[in-house]
Amino acid sequence: MSRIPLRPLARILDARAKGENPDMIEKENLAIRHEEMRDKSRARAERRLMILALSFFIAFSVIGARMGTLAASEPTEPRAAAGGSEITAQRSDILDRNGRILATNMMTHSLYAQPNDMVDPVHAATELAAIFPELDAKALERRFTDGRSFLWVRKVLSPEQMQQVHEIGDPGLYFGPREMRLYPNGNLASHILGGAAFGAEGVDSAEVIGTAGIEKQLDTRLRDPAQSANPLTLSIDLTLQANVEEVLATGMHTLQAKGAAAILMDVKTGEVLALASLPNFDPNDRPGISPTVDPSDNPLFNRAVQGVYELGSTFKIFAVAQAMDLGLITPDTQIDTKQPFVYDGFPVHEFDNHNYGPTKSVSDVIAVSSNIGAAHIGLMIGGVRQQAFLKAMGLLDPPQIELFEAASARPLVQKNWSGLVTVTVSYGHGISTSLLNLAAAYSTLANGGLKVTPTLIHSDRHTPGPRVVTEKTALACVLMMRKVVTDGTATFADVPGYEVAGKTGTADKPRKGGGYYSDKVINTFASVFPANDPKYVLVVTLDEPVETAGLKPRRTAGYTAVPVAGEIIRRVGPLLGLRPQVDGIPVSTVAAINAPVKDPVAQE
Repeated sequence: MSRIPLRPLARILDARAKGENPDMIEKENLAIRHEEMRDKSRARAERRLMILALSFFIAFSVIGARMGTLAASEPTEPRAAAGGSEITAQRSDILDRNGRILATNMMTHSLYAQPNDMVDPVHAATELAAIFPELDAKALERRFTDGRSFLWVRKVLSPEQMQQVHEIGDPGLYFGPREMRLYPNGNLASHILGGAAFGAEGVDSAEVIGTAGIEKQLDTRLRDPAQSANPLTLSIDLTLQANVEEVLATGMHTLQAKGAAAILMDVKTGEVLALASLPNFDPNDRPGISPTVDPSDNPLFNRAVQGVYELGSTFKIFAVAQAMDLGLITPDTQIDTKQPFVYDGFPVHEFDNHNYGPTKSVSDVIAVSSNIGAAHIGLMIGGVRQQAFLKAMGLLDPPQIELFEAASARPLVQKNWSGLVTVTVSYGHGISTSLLNLAAAYSTLANGGLKVTPTLIHSDRHTPGPRVVTEKTALACVLMMRKVVTDGTATFADVPGYEVAGKTGTADKPRKGGGYYSDKVINTFASVFPANDPKYVLVVTLDEPVETAGLKPRRTAGYTAVPVAGEIIRRVGPLLGLRPQVDGIPVSTVAAINAPVKDPVAQE
C-alpha cells in the first residue's frame, strides 16, 4: 500500500497559483495519515482482545470439564509414585481378636547414592562400612567409582544410622522415605504372620508384599487401598498364644525334642485361638533357607500346618466313632484283643508287647490304646467306608486355613487302600496328615458331630458345617476319651478343676530310605476340655522327645506330650473364662499341683 505524500507538488503549485497557503495541504494530509494509523491500531487491538478472550474461554472450559469429570468419578486412595511407576505402600494392620497389634507399618528411610554428585567416594565408602558392618569398604568404593549413576546402599535405616550417615556430609548420599512392616511382638505368632518384604521399589516409596503365612495368603486384601484403614482381625488371642508358646518351649527343651507344635481351637466355630510351631523366628528379620538343611529342621517350617506325620493312636477314636455310627459296636462291645494277631502275613503288635487278654470293651480298647482291638474294629468297617469317613472328617485333604503353606501339606495316603492299609490306618499308621487336620477332626467329635473348618479370621457369624457323626456317637467318644485321662494313657493331663478328655499317639519316625527308627518318635496328645461341655480342643505334638527322669528313657506320649498339654490347659483355662469345678480339688495350690496322678499305661 502506497502512502500519499504530505506535500504533493501538483497541489502545492495549484495552491500558490490561487494565493492559498500550501502548508494547509501538509496539515490535512498529516491528519488523514494519523487517522489511518489509529484505525489500524484499533483493529489490531480488537483482534488481540478477541484472541485473549477466546484463550480464557478455552482454558476455563477445560478446567470446568476436568472438575466435572473428577466430581462424577469414584474416589480413589492416593498412591505414592516414584520413577514414573505407581507403587502402593500402605498395608492394613493385623490385630488379634482383642484388637492388639500383631503387624503394623512404620516410616523409615532407605539410603542410596548418586556417585556423580559425590565429593569423596573413598571417604564415604570407609565411613559407610564403619556404620554398616555387613558392607565391604573396598567393594563399596569400587561401585562408587565404576561409572554408574545410581546404586542402593541400604534399604532400611534406623534413626541412629540415618544421623550417622548425615554426619558423613557427602552430597552424593541421599535418603528416600520407606514404609516398612513391623511386628512388635517379635517371634510371637511368627508362623501365623509369616512376614513381608519389599517388592517394587523407587527412591520415594517401596511396595510391601507378603512373603509367607497370612501376610502372603491374604496379600491382596492387605494391600487393597480401599481396605488400608480397616485392620484384619485374626481369631488368635495374643495372651493365649504367648502362654502356649512359653509352655511348649519349656516342654520342648526339657524333653530334648527337636521341634514341637500346638493348636488351640474353638470346637464350634473352628477359630484358632493359638497356633505355635517351634523352633520359630522373628518376622522382623526373617532368616533365609539353607539348601543344605532339611526343610523340616528350618525354623521357617510350620510344623502345625506344613508337617504331615503319622499321628499314631490318636486315629483310633475315628475307627470307633465310625463303627458306632454304623451300628457295628457300642462302648461296651467286647473286641478281640488276643495275641498273636496276623493279617495278610503282617503281625500286629501291641506297644512293648503288652497282652490285654482275649477281649476288651471298646471303651477299654481306647483307654489302654490297643492296636489289635483297633485293627479288628477297622476290619468291621472295611476299607471303602473307612476311607470315605476319614475324607469326610477332612483328614485326607490339605488343611483349609488362611495360611499360604497349608496348600502344600497334602496328606500321604496309600494309593491302594487294601485290607492291610485298613488295619494299620485304624491305629494311625500308614497314613500321614497335618496336626491342623487332626485338631479339626477332634473338634468335629467334640461339638456333637458337625464338621469343623479351621479359620484364623475372627468373625461374629458362624455357619455350622455338615453332620459327620451323630450327636450320640460324638458324646460317647468324648466320654471314652475322658476315661483315657482318668484311667488310661493320659493321666498326667488330668488337670484339677478341668475335666480333660483326649487320646495319646506315639508313632515311630519313618526313615528316608524306608522302615522306621527304633529310638525316634512323633508324640501327640489330642485333648478336649471341659469334657462335660466341650468348648476347646488342644493338640500338642513333640518331635523326637525323650523323658529321662526315670531309670530308663521313656518316649511315649503319656510321658512327653501329655504333661505339656496338661500344663497348657492349666495355664489357659482361666484365661478362656472357664470356671474350674472345685469339688474335691485341694485348696492349696501346691497340693493341687502335687496331687497324686496315676502312672500312664505304657501303651500308645
